[in-house]
Amino acid sequence: MAAITLAELAAGPHATTDPDERARRQDRLQRAEATFDAVPFDTEAARAYGRIYAAVAATGRKARGARAVDLLIAATASATGLPLYTRNPDDFQALGDLVEIVAV
Repeated sequence: MAAITLAELAAGPHATTDPDERARRQDRLQRAEATFDAVPFDTEAARAYGRIYAAVAATGRKARGARAVDLLIAATASATGLPLYTRNPDDFQALGDLVEIVAV
């Protein structure tokens, strides 16, 4: 699991005011932390991000803003040779040559 994904999960409990939803998100975070080792965003991932950004920009799609976090996760996968598992494979269609996209 990308460390950036773990960061998103860590923010989740703080992003809701509903106590039941906060508890569900905290549980999800703790399960992920116990199950997966975090893959860091490192120099190789930073280099891969440039290629990821260029591939997305070449399609005319926005590569900044809220989308940037997803692209940093894709760069981590690309740099490590790991597949990117996502519930939103269409968000990554321009990256097929750079990272394996697996729909879940």
